[in-house]
Amino acid sequence: SYTHEGEVGQAGYYKVRLTSYGGIDAEATARTRAAAERYTFAAGAENGHVLVNVGQANERHSVIGSVIDVVGDRAVEGKLVTRSFCGGHQYTTWFRIEFDRPFKAFGTWGEGGGLPGARHGMEGELKPSGAWLSFDLSQGRAVTAVSAISHVDAEGARANLRSDGMEKGRLLGFDRMRELAQTRWRDELRSVRVQGGNGDDRTVFYTALYHALLQPLTGSDADGRYRGYDDAIHRADGWTYYEYFSLWDTYRAQNQWLALTRPQVARDIGRSLLAIDAQGGWLPRWGYANFETNIMTGDPVTPFMVDLWRFGALDGREAEAYTALRKNAFSTPPINSRHAGRSGNPSYLANGFVQYDRAFPSKGMDVDPHHGGSATLEYALADCALAQMADGLGHADDAGVLRTRGRNWNKVWDPDVRDEGGFSGFPRPRMEDGKWYVPADGRYSPRSHHGFHEGTAWQYQWLAQQDIPGLVQAMDGRAEAARRLDAFFAYDALRQAPLTAARKEWVVGPYSYYNQFRYNPNNEPDLHAPWMYTLIGQPWKTATVVRAAQQLFTNAPNGVTGNDDLGTMSAWYLFSALGLYPAVPGSGQFLLHTPRFAQVDVDLGQGRTLTVKAPGADGRTLQYVQGVQVDGRAHAPVWLDWARLQQGGRIDVALATQAPESGWGTQVADLPVSYCATPGAALE
Repeated sequence: SYTHEGEVGQAGYYKVRLTSYGGIDAEATARTRAAAERYTFAAGAENGHVLVNVGQANERHSVIGSVIDVVGDRAVEGKLVTRSFCGGHQYTTWFRIEFDRPFKAFGTWGEGGGLPGARHGMEGELKPSGAWLSFDLSQGRAVTAVSAISHVDAEGARANLRSDGMEKGRLLGFDRMRELAQTRWRDELRSVRVQGGNGDDRTVFYTALYHALLQPLTGSDADGRYRGYDDAIHRADGWTYYEYFSLWDTYRAQNQWLALTRPQVARDIGRSLLAIDAQGGWLPRWGYANFETNIMTGDPVTPFMVDLWRFGALDGREAEAYTALRKNAFSTPPINSRHAGRSGNPSYLANGFVQYDRAFPSKGMDVDPHHGGSATLEYALADCALAQMADGLGHADDAGVLRTRGRNWNKVWDPDVRDEGGFSGFPRPRMEDGKWYVPADGRYSPRSHHGFHEGTAWQYQWLAQQDIPGLVQAMDGRAEAARRLDAFFAYDALRQAPLTAARKEWVVGPYSYYNQFRYNPNNEPDLHAPWMYTLIGQPWKTATVVRAAQQLFTNAPNGVTGNDDLGTMSAWYLFSALGLYPAVPGSGQFLLHTPRFAQVDVDLGQGRTLTVKAPGADGRTLQYVQGVQVDGRAHAPVWLDWARLQQGGRIDVALATQAPESGWGTQVADLPVSYCATPGAALE
């Protein structure tokens, strides 16, 4: 048992009080490839006991088998074979743990019970397994364990411990490792400098920055070796191989944050994804350790990779990347491949939509035809992004085909669907024969869960930001599109109570995204939706919605709304606070909106800094952009292009407390041109 009283949580350090056995203080710290824990036992205790339990793993991970060995009088080594989350594949983690003092007694336990003095244990699936170590506390009550893991082999774990857990051939003390870890985090966090707001505001901001920098995980060992998607051992020589890519989440914001502020990391991420394609035969969707889980739907790797290309992270590897992305967009992995890829491509390439078929065979927990409506929207968004890359690399024929496919969102748009709120026209899944899906009760509702992954047609209707004129036309014009956005966000309620309305009016449960017609700030499909106002010429409404959404991020244990999903929610917050948002994948455009702080300085790498100044910015009031200057010159467009942004410089934002409904950002000439706009459609 434990208590939150006296608990400490910092970047690079955690401490909690265990209340059993007379009370034990447990502390943890970590560097990139090694970690340390310190246990301070109760005063007067003669012996301290540490259990190394390899018979259990994280929630939803089952242990398939385990091996543990007690080595000498200070170390434990072994391995676990576990199954990943969401019914995923088995993988092996090797580990080594060294203690700062010898243990005076030890033993192992397994299915047959405990064996004092035993040095070896090996058990199978779901079997108890581990080792106990007993320490003499007469020379001090604190015991420190330094550990390291590897997905390569036992020597990889040892090398990682030597690299990050030792100094001059000696085990790092806990305080020394904490010092190194927190010095590194200070360097990372001071890359963005915030002025304005109160202490809670700054804590929320830097917590978001911390979260956004945690993923993806370093996958290569200290010697550069890593386990590839072919299960062979490879070496990253002079670069870092990354693993764990929840691309359905991170293509929307976290990827762009890393590309903007950590260009070298973004380059290594791009190189890692290409290594996955080369070694596993296909680009990942949700890559976990060294295998594909096939979790989530759509084609997230395409907008993710195209943005990396747009931001310069694929320089020198553009042709390789395009070849992999084109294969992914125009074909389907063979049945004997673990990868599902675009499993809806046969229908999509033939008919322009992914059929809705809940009985479609799946290689994992998810497959695109199970969510045919949203998968079609995701494919079309990805196609438009890839069309821009094809155009930029001189593949004109591909660009034309993909550009047309970027408008396939309208293949699942049923103009005859009428919502109970009075709006007509919504996305609706189609069956294999092309007919609209009709549920058993004969009434299709855009508030239902049918055909949309973790959302509804109301929430997914905005996932066509690559074709704003076409979408506006489908919604019966700009005025009606704005009225629909107002209903979606409960805009009038936000205006009346911007600090509290979001928790009352929007989806408030972290997983209550079905049967809803409101904005869901807890999940990814409509994270970009506040900027749909900006894209139709009403940026002051974006400011209102973003300010209301920011109130969901607080300095509290539940201070991140929804599931942070490898840093995407936190990256959303960072962009919202900075006054920039990458709403349209592949475009390289960052839409401008009201900053939360008076000044933010962001290091972009390569000695460049971006400064955003907004005198008088107050995160607890509604404020609107009155005008923008870039490096001292008036800037009328509502966006900045990546090519300009990555140079650094200064953005000055003048704020007003009255919505300038005919001012900055309201003229069609100042809005981005949709790359995949429906021919003949206009913002009217």
